[in-house]
Amino acid sequence: MKIAKSFLEFIEKRNQHKTKEDIFLDQALYYELRHFRLPMIITVLTMLFGTLGYVVIDDFSLLDAIYQTGITFTTVGFGEIAPVSPMGRIFTITLIIVGFAVFTLAVGTVVNVITNGEITNIVKVRKMLHKIARVKRHFVLYYLNDYTIEIAENLRRNHIPFVVIDPSPDLEERAKRLKFPYYFQAEPHTEIAIKRANLGMARGVITLSEKEADNIALIVSVRLFEQEYRKNRPFQVITSSKSSMSADKLRKLGADSVVVPTTLTAQRISTMAVSPDLENLLESFLYSNDTALDMEEVFVPKYSWIVLQRLKDLRLKSLANVSVVGLRNKEGGFLAMPKRDVLITAESYLLLIGKIKDLKYAKRIINRTEAPVEFKLMS
Repeated sequence: MKIAKSFLEFIEKRNQHKTKEDIFLDQALYYELRHFRLPMIITVLTMLFGTLGYVVIDDFSLLDAIYQTGITFTTVGFGEIAPVSPMGRIFTITLIIVGFAVFTLAVGTVVNVITNGEITNIVKVRKMLHKIARVKRHFVLYYLNDYTIEIAENLRRNHIPFVVIDPSPDLEERAKRLKFPYYFQAEPHTEIAIKRANLGMARGVITLSEKEADNIALIVSVRLFEQEYRKNRPFQVITSSKSSMSADKLRKLGADSVVVPTTLTAQRISTMAVSPDLENLLESFLYSNDTALDMEEVFVPKYSWIVLQRLKDLRLKSLANVSVVGLRNKEGGFLAMPKRDVLITAESYLLLIGKIKDLKYAKRIINRTEAPVEFKLMS
C-alpha cells in the first residue's frame, strides 16, 4: 500500500510539473533539446561497449580501455597504445564503423536543429523575458501601431520603461528598427502573456488596438489578474475608442482613461481656429519635453497629514514652490482654481503646476503621515 501511495504521489507531482506555466520557456527549451538525447545515449553506450570489449578481449586496464575506445571511436588516428590480438582488431574495425555512424547521426542532428532555428528563437526570447522580469514601474503597451510608436517615444524621452507586446510575426524586426528595449510576440489577453510582461510590477497598461474587441478582452483580463494578484494596487488602464458610446462601455468594463481620437482631434483643431495663441501655449507647455514646468495630478491617500486641512493651511507654495490649480474629489467632481478655504478630503486629487523636481517633492510631502519639519517651523 505504501509503495502504491508513493507511486501515486510521484505521478501527481509529475503531472503538476508538466502543467506548470512555462513563463520563461524552460519546458519549450527542454522539448527542443530532446533531439540531442539519442546521439548522447548512443555515444555513452558505444564508449561503454568499447571499454568492456578491450577489457575482455585484450585484458586492457580500465583507463587504457577507455583511452583506446576514445581514440578509436573518434577516429583521430593515434594508433594502438598496446598490442591488440586479431580478435581485438576485428573489434576495433567494428568500433570504428559504429563510431562513424554515431558521429554522422550527431552531426545530422545538430545541423537539423540549427537549420530549423526554433532553439535559437527560444534562447533569444528567454533572454528577453529574463530582462523584462527585472523591469519595475513600467507601462505595458499592447498592439504595435502608429499610436503605440508615438507613445513609446514619449515614454522613452521621459525615462519611463515600457514593454511592447503584439501578436504580429514581424514584431521583432519592427521593434529592433524602432530600438525598443523590451518586447515579445504573444496574444496580449492571455494570462501567460500578462505574466511574461511582469505586469505585477507595472504601473499600468495601454491598449490601442484598432479592434474594440481586442481592447475589451485585454481590459477584462488585466482586471481579473489584478483581482487575483494585486488587489491593493490597481493598475492604470488606458485605451482608445472610436466613439463616445464605446468609450462609456470601456470605462464600465474597467478602463481608467479612454481617449476618443475623433473628439480629441476636433477639440485641438477648434482651439487652433478659435484661440491660436492658446494652442501655441498648450503646445509649448503641456506637450513639450523642453519646458521646465509640468502639471501633475497627485492622489491624497487616507493616511495623508493634509486630509481635512484647508488649502491655505498647506502652504505648498512655500514648502515645495508648486501651485494648486485644480481639485477633484472622490466622486469625480472637478473644481478649477479652488479657493483658499477649500477643505482637502481623503482620496481626492490635487492638480499641481510647477517644476518637475518641485512636483516630486510636493508628492512626497502629500504622501507623508505627519507634517514635514519645515511646515512645523513655519507655523
